[in-house]
Amino acid sequence: MGDYSKALEFYEKDFEIRKKALPPNHPSLAISYSNIGHVYNNMGDYSKALEFYEKSHQINEKALPSNHPDLATSYNNIGHVYDNMGDYSKALEFYGKSLKIYEKALPSTHPLLATSYNNIGLVYDNMGEYSKALEFYEKDLEITKKALPSNHPDLAISYNNIGGVYDDMGDYSKALEFHEKSLKIREKALPSNHPNLASSYNNIGLAYNNMGDYSKALEFYEKSHKILEKTLPPNHPNLATSYGNIGQVYNNMGDYSKALEFYEKALEITKKALPPNHPDLAISYGNIGQVYNNMGNYSKALSFLEKALTIQQKTLPPSHPHIKETIRRINNVKKVTRQQGFYDQYSSSYSDSHYWHGNNSNSYDFYGSTFISYTFKTKWFYSNSLS
Repeated sequence: MGDYSKALEFYEKDFEIRKKALPPNHPSLAISYSNIGHVYNNMGDYSKALEFYEKSHQINEKALPSNHPDLATSYNNIGHVYDNMGDYSKALEFYGKSLKIYEKALPSTHPLLATSYNNIGLVYDNMGEYSKALEFYEKDLEITKKALPSNHPDLAISYNNIGGVYDDMGDYSKALEFHEKSLKIREKALPSNHPNLASSYNNIGLAYNNMGDYSKALEFYEKSHKILEKTLPPNHPNLATSYGNIGQVYNNMGDYSKALEFYEKALEITKKALPPNHPDLAISYGNIGQVYNNMGNYSKALSFLEKALTIQQKTLPPSHPHIKETIRRINNVKKVTRQQGFYDQYSSSYSDSHYWHGNNSNSYDFYGSTFISYTFKTKWFYSNSLS
């Protein structure tokens, strides 16, 4: 957190100097706005980040040719914020504009082209379109392996995101293989408290959790959490994800009071940090609903699951796995309450005909690959443009 506040202070001072010395549409002012936006984005203040990225973009549109790579970067940054805010159609729109420019302006093996493929892959991943996500991640990896040294942190990001989509697809051994490749690079290349190292620990924990090795999962989740507590603001969305993932392990271990404690911490942060219809808020509601179901408190379970479904139906594609899973969970709760003669008391506002019926397994991990969003590959600081 200290690093972010110092960075913000530095960039704001830099901006004040440039503002006095330069005309209002000078490209260097766009760089200042973008750098401030980047800090806010890393702090999880997405509305502020969007405000500064849009100011930067307005200058770039006036000052640069329509096919200039820095204009593509500007589109990319705005797309990144929309993705973080859960507005996936907007994110795809801006990432698509960025990719169009990069494909025309850059060599086919340029790292920024890889970045663009990666970011589009992340949106498809968040939308539950995993085969599409994998297609774009593999394009990214192909370029990154050619363009960068074998121990470059961006290669770790590529491995990390491919691991995440394999996890989403249920291929946990493949997921673990790619996450461990990512971790190996990061442990050599990054400081011990770097948030991307936390991301690797988190995602390895996720793979172990899905494989049923809960003690290993908890070990890696706690390593991740320690780093995040030191490096992120207390209301950062990725800290909420971390609490949620630890809660998921306790839930799987049958320690429901512990699970609820961590899920409620996650919800508290998520409600403060994200828009009211963000898909991650649905994840928090869904996880709390499931733990109440496991505790036998069916009225509470139904209440939280229906909150989750309401958000998901507004923000996610109709075929998204999270919608299907929430519907399955609601059906399971209603089935139990029917059997106990309580159905009328706990009746949902949705009719049974609206629900998809799946198997009876409760092992689906709603937190899935949420944490992958922390490792976007984006040209944030315009380092080649600074003088």
